[in-house]
Amino acid sequence: MPITGIKDTRKKQLIEATLASVAEYGLQNTTINSISRLAGMSSGIISHYFGGKQGLIEATVRQLLDELKLALLSRTDGAPTSPQQRLMMIVEANFTEFQRSRPATKSWLSFWAQAMHDPSLARLQQVNSQRLISNLSYSFRPLLGAEQARIAARQTAAMIDGFWLRSALSVNPEQDFRDGEQLCKAFITDLLQHHGVTPCH
Repeated sequence: MPITGIKDTRKKQLIEATLASVAEYGLQNTTINSISRLAGMSSGIISHYFGGKQGLIEATVRQLLDELKLALLSRTDGAPTSPQQRLMMIVEANFTEFQRSRPATKSWLSFWAQAMHDPSLARLQQVNSQRLISNLSYSFRPLLGAEQARIAARQTAAMIDGFWLRSALSVNPEQDFRDGEQLCKAFITDLLQHHGVTPCH
């Protein structure tokens, strides 16, 4: 395997180990030692590739953001999609099996709590929030016009974030994630009907 391939593989393993460590111990109790132990690598390799724990934490958050982006791209890539179909795909991308998984939910919750005290994580949270609103606005705009699209995007983003959070904290997360996804889709359908847009089937 080329050196670059080995480097990428090791980085991926360290990010996966970080997710596992945060899920098991929480962000505050996740250490270079706990990550390196789960990854089966020496602790020095974290500093070598990421400059330390903080760099690895930020890389892990970016990986979570990339997973969201790829989940949407995998749905929209290929056959042409209508604005309404794309809106439903945006919801689905936020409720994928990966985003519902214990490592992902535990990590998201830990990272966003820490973002209130960490400017670098706060910036990544802002990127995540703005990307969701931007994707929703883009799809609402042909249906509602620019101004109403901005309002609808903010409302829908709040619904997605709210139902995801409630589901992540639920005693029955799997069912609540499924219900949350359907409720977000129903909200979009009702909102469009309110503005006189006929649902597509």
